[in-house]
Amino acid sequence: MRATLRWAHSDLRTHRGEALFLVLATAGIVASLLLATALFGYATNPWQRVFTQSHGAHVWLHTDKAADTGKLAGLDGVDTVAGPYPTAAVTVSSRGSRASVELRGTPERPSVGRPPIVSGHWLDPSAPNGVVLESRLARALLAEPGDTLTVPGTARELTVVGLADSAEPRYRPGEQPGLVWALPSAVPDPGGQVIGLRLTDPGDTSYIVQRAVTVLGSGAIGEVSTWQQARAEAQGDNRLLGQVLGLFGLGALVAAGFAVHGAIGTRIRGHLRDLSVLKAIGFTPGQVVRIFLLQHLAYALLGALAAAGLAEALGSRIPGRLGDAVGVWQGLPGHTVALIVVPVGAVLFIGATTGLAAWRAGRVPPVPLPRPAATSGGRLSGVARRALGVRIPPALVLGWHTAFTRRPRSLATVARLTLPLLLIVVAMSAWTTIDRFHSDPERVGLPTTLSVRADAGRSEQQIRSLLERDPGVAAAYPGVETAALGSSQTATIALRGLGTHREPYPHTLAEGRPARGSDEAVAGQGLLDLLDARVGDWVRMTVGDQPLILHIVGRSIEPENAGRVISTSLDTLRENDPGLRPTLYELRLDPGADPREVADRLAAAGDGHLDVHAVANPADGLSPLRAVVAGLIAVLALIGLIELLTAIGGTVRESERDLLALKAIGLSPRQITAITVTATGLTALAAVLAATALGLPLAYWLIDAQGRSSGIGAGIAQGPSAVLVVPLGAAAVLCAAALAALPAARAARRRLADTLSAVA
Repeated sequence: MRATLRWAHSDLRTHRGEALFLVLATAGIVASLLLATALFGYATNPWQRVFTQSHGAHVWLHTDKAADTGKLAGLDGVDTVAGPYPTAAVTVSSRGSRASVELRGTPERPSVGRPPIVSGHWLDPSAPNGVVLESRLARALLAEPGDTLTVPGTARELTVVGLADSAEPRYRPGEQPGLVWALPSAVPDPGGQVIGLRLTDPGDTSYIVQRAVTVLGSGAIGEVSTWQQARAEAQGDNRLLGQVLGLFGLGALVAAGFAVHGAIGTRIRGHLRDLSVLKAIGFTPGQVVRIFLLQHLAYALLGALAAAGLAEALGSRIPGRLGDAVGVWQGLPGHTVALIVVPVGAVLFIGATTGLAAWRAGRVPPVPLPRPAATSGGRLSGVARRALGVRIPPALVLGWHTAFTRRPRSLATVARLTLPLLLIVVAMSAWTTIDRFHSDPERVGLPTTLSVRADAGRSEQQIRSLLERDPGVAAAYPGVETAALGSSQTATIALRGLGTHREPYPHTLAEGRPARGSDEAVAGQGLLDLLDARVGDWVRMTVGDQPLILHIVGRSIEPENAGRVISTSLDTLRENDPGLRPTLYELRLDPGADPREVADRLAAAGDGHLDVHAVANPADGLSPLRAVVAGLIAVLALIGLIELLTAIGGTVRESERDLLALKAIGLSPRQITAITVTATGLTALAAVLAATALGLPLAYWLIDAQGRSSGIGAGIAQGPSAVLVVPLGAAAVLCAAALAALPAARAARRRLADTLSAVA
């Protein structure tokens, strides 16, 4: 054991840089996997915690006032019922901010859907105008307990007495109204009612919804929300961040394992004589294997412990969502297990790849076998000899020969170097796709910048005239948005009528054509998946108590409502309801117009009748992904550097026999150095070309697959431009050549006696 440790210590002193790179790469990989675990936990557990604490309902049904909801309590599979509670849709204002809310009359704190109070207290009959706000809505309104909310257009005031969390679908400006609990006396003129169903088996949600629609009648139900939808919305971008981190972390782990395997294999080939000496002085094959295995396990363990310690001590201090995720994750029950399992799993994987290469070292015979007389690179091909005959520089010809004549070994080197470069190309594609949402939003389903909702205080013509007079507004598209039941009547979808036949709304289409005629519509991927429909199908839905049949002629990219959106023109909806009045206006701004300035001008000109807000961009929640991608690129570059140094060392060692012949034919040390540099550069170039050719299609497939699973749909992927890819490839090749120059020059200037000793 003592001799083993002494040899390992000597080897560490000789290869300090390689050991440092392995430790840093392992630390980066384990840190990525731990952050991915934290984000997955953060994405799911906060919502699950609120749902469990509130004894949440699995289904919420919004119905009209006349619906006999008492029948629902007797349905098979329904455990308990919350409500029904009277509801009213109102707009509230606080500190200059406005929000559409659902005012829910709750006589007492419910047992099902019991919202956990986070600040203040629950409703008190002694304060009839007191309300409790859902916490996300309160943040949007900058409201706290004790603040007063006003209802624009009336003299009514509501006093905030508490804030509470909710497991129901969260507030989204312009899409999902916020939730406000109030006493029934504060809802004097309800427009409907809501009832919650807690089920004995959550897996029966779709069946129970269908039964409820059958019992009440489709015309009585205005909106259905389920626990699956609420959970998916709560997970949102955090789950995507976790998937990206996990994917690249696992990819980096595989790349690191291959890099370690290649490094050990190269060192074994370069130290066959040393290993034979170890065998000759009494080392057993098992001891030789343990030398390499324990040495690299120690490097991996050191990196894993460093990553785990930093994640535990400093992870919660990371700015933004990553820090919040780590802070929440550290308080979850499975935190300690994950903190142990992830680093141990990474170390074991690296140990497994190390063991395969170390096993070869244990098979080295104690007496070195004589090397074949032929050069390691093989004879020059006919093409290479002819190239030398036409005075092509020997460094280029012999460099190509050195790099690619040992085909199995050369292909393995190129493949190991390709893997981290391929992941870097995928990471750059993810970065470019996120930038596309900001720089070119109209191509990813966001053709408008501002959304305006108007009350009944002004006519349609007055509102359009006011909007189009603003110097920053290029076009104003009138529209309506309402909830509808899909053909299966088990889920709510968003039905939108935007634009007119004369001024059609500029939907971003990934498939099919725009909706031009009557009864034509375009739909998001989420809606097509929900209804099991395709472009060209006719779909039936129920709006209130009226059926509506539309012909889907195109698939649009829909970043909102998980893609469960079907859009037609306002004129099409008016054919069924001639008195339909626009309730919202989507604004496309002139290039260079400041959305904030335009919104301020319109709000002032509307004199309290307009609610103006920016269209939500899903990329806004992915801003932490930029730092994540940058960190992953750094880790992958480090792994690539390890593999590059390994390839350079192998090329230099394996060219020692050729060195005598090259000197004998009159090549100078500079020319011999150029051969090794050229061979390394060509190997790097082959890896860059392979990574680009494979990485771009893989990136498109992964990003579009994520788009389809999220409901946005395929067609959002954007690969990095040539302005980024070409410098990346050039930098990789130049870096490889520069790193090879010094060891190649030292080898070319070795004394003749040293060279003879090396090849003996």
